[in-house]
Amino acid sequence: MGTLLGGIMVADFSRVLAGPLATASLGDLGATVIKVESLHGDDTRAWGPPFVDGESSYYLSVNRNKRSIALDLKDPAGRRRARELAARADVLVENFRPGVAERLGLGYEELRAINPGLVYASITGFGRDEPGRDLAGYDLIVQALSGLMCVTGDAEGEPTKVGVAIVDVLTGLHLQAGVLAALYGRTSSGTGQRVDVTLMGSALAGLVNQASAWLAAAVQPHRNGNLHPSIAPYETLRAADALVVVAVGNDSQFARFATALGRPELIGDPRFATNPDRVANRPQLRHELEATLHNGTADHWVRVITEAGVACGRVNSIPEAFGFAARTGLAPTITIDRADGPSVRQVANPVTFSETPVSYRLAPPRLGEHNDEILQWLDDVTDQDMKLRTGRITA
Repeated sequence: MGTLLGGIMVADFSRVLAGPLATASLGDLGATVIKVESLHGDDTRAWGPPFVDGESSYYLSVNRNKRSIALDLKDPAGRRRARELAARADVLVENFRPGVAERLGLGYEELRAINPGLVYASITGFGRDEPGRDLAGYDLIVQALSGLMCVTGDAEGEPTKVGVAIVDVLTGLHLQAGVLAALYGRTSSGTGQRVDVTLMGSALAGLVNQASAWLAAAVQPHRNGNLHPSIAPYETLRAADALVVVAVGNDSQFARFATALGRPELIGDPRFATNPDRVANRPQLRHELEATLHNGTADHWVRVITEAGVACGRVNSIPEAFGFAARTGLAPTITIDRADGPSVRQVANPVTFSETPVSYRLAPPRLGEHNDEILQWLDDVTDQDMKLRTGRITA
């Protein structure tokens, strides 16, 4: 059985999270990915603890299905090898500071002159033009500047970042979508193009309804903790021993919810009759609900409310989350074996296909692990059409 991106070769010059996440996902879809690193390696190789067999678990999270070559791009020989790789690539992904790729001889205009079919994907914090090009693009900074932190956290507390580098994750997913669209466009045009994605743009797009509240209705969103600004009850509520999360999306669900709680009188209460009523009277609604939930445990109420067809759950830890996913019938993790060390357990790709499933062929590579293999391939390949067609380097 083939793969969706079999025969596509990706030259991955990116580092840290957004770019490596995108290229690992392309690798899951069958692309052959060559990770080009400095002699010191991707920054995330040193981001720990925790470390696993001497490697950062952060690095391991987004670098499977890749080969690693370490090149000194300050050296003319290293830059020549990098250009040889780019000349044979279908996709190049980079997140150099604006202007650096051009100084290295790896800019888009220079490379497309020798490889017209190249899809050249760039990640920047705030774009390639002045004045944004000079700003440092770190996830935390962009969470602050984009307004994301201002809508995250308790209403009476300070603005709070999301518990993962969510802007990098969004950017990586946008980049992957852009690359796939450009590859599809190449099938008819025969030529590649440049794909630009910014952290700031991805963060603003990720604000979705919160951004629309401001742009369409001139309403400035604010922090609501675990409350939803437009739906109630859609929040955490306290049972006798722990919090439960309830998501009541419409009036019929609220009727089932109130009945399951043994509080059918809430359905006809004019304060709670419709969703806008419930949002307007949220403190009173919360008081009524928690007065009832206090009479049972979280597990009890999760079972009762779920059986009524209303979304409800506990606030899981990470281990509990993986256990829950497995119990619901998902296959949330995969294990990739290594010849020179312990196997690597990772989160599975969330996309499934009926005919061409994703594949997990290579564990995250050691720094420069495939130098000899890749350099030999570059020396042997003389025809532009001789590419990495099968996931193995062949001449």
